[in-house]
Amino acid sequence: MTPDQLITFAAVAEHLNISRAALALHLSQPAVSGQLRQLQDEFGEPLYQRDGRGVRLTAAGEQLAQYAARLRDTWRQAHAYRDALRGLEQGTLRIGATTTPASYLLPYLLADFHRRYPEVALHTVDGNTTDIVGALGSVDIALIEGPVGTDLPPDTAVHPWHEDEIVAIMPRAHRLAGSEGAGGAGGPEGSQEAQHRQDRASPPGVAGSRLDLAQLGAEPLIVREAGSGVRQIVERAFARAGVPMRVALEIAGVEGVKEAVRAGMGIGFVSAMSMRHENGALRVFSLGPQPLTRRLSIVVPHASAPSRVVQQFLGLCLANGG
Repeated sequence: MTPDQLITFAAVAEHLNISRAALALHLSQPAVSGQLRQLQDEFGEPLYQRDGRGVRLTAAGEQLAQYAARLRDTWRQAHAYRDALRGLEQGTLRIGATTTPASYLLPYLLADFHRRYPEVALHTVDGNTTDIVGALGSVDIALIEGPVGTDLPPDTAVHPWHEDEIVAIMPRAHRLAGSEGAGGAGGPEGSQEAQHRQDRASPPGVAGSRLDLAQLGAEPLIVREAGSGVRQIVERAFARAGVPMRVALEIAGVEGVKEAVRAGMGIGFVSAMSMRHENGALRVFSLGPQPLTRRLSIVVPHASAPSRVVQQFLGLCLANGG
């Protein structure tokens, strides 16, 4: 029995899937399977059983997983302490980011960090909120747009970060785009030229008009995939308002939502910051009666002993917070 075998078993116990454990450990699946076989031979009885596409721990495996997790955490803390002593001349930073910060905030942060610390290798993992929260064991820091929940790994810190608004988007030709309820008015103020003036006067990515949720009860809606932070917030807002959701399309990614809206599939919901560089083909509306705002978060696993690389990147993020 070796420390590497126990650390591998801890990853399998965490993910309950050999392929995902291999990905988190940056190992091949055969290498992980080989270490598991050697560990089982050492104990003389099964530690896990196949369960569909994943695995299920036996009673012996569950007990061993507790010891293995403690060893893994100690190993990580020792590495973090080593990195802190070495400084930032070299190193690796693994960053997880959900869709909105990955697309509209992280590129600028990475460029700034790389100019300051060019010898640090940067690796990114993106996904929706559920994906990134589930991958906290394999990243050094994560930028999260949805509720992080309470089921986080031990020794994890959550830092409030940017404030963001969820907005509704529709084509300019949509019947609600110039209605009174959507912030327009009859006559000149409801004209397309007036709407262009109103949108130009608004800050980039921030809606210049308001749309009540009650107006959307009969409209076909486009929503993000399950696990999306935007989708969770929108669904909760509709439920609180007692307004039914008529979902016409579920699609992955912010750009997928925007393209579906352009294609006339319905009204979509995205982060306001994702609309900063749009060419004006889509109208943007705050949602009422109260705007849908959220606080993006920075999540730091192993927060009791972060490396200097993590500390510097966290400081950079917080200095650029909203």
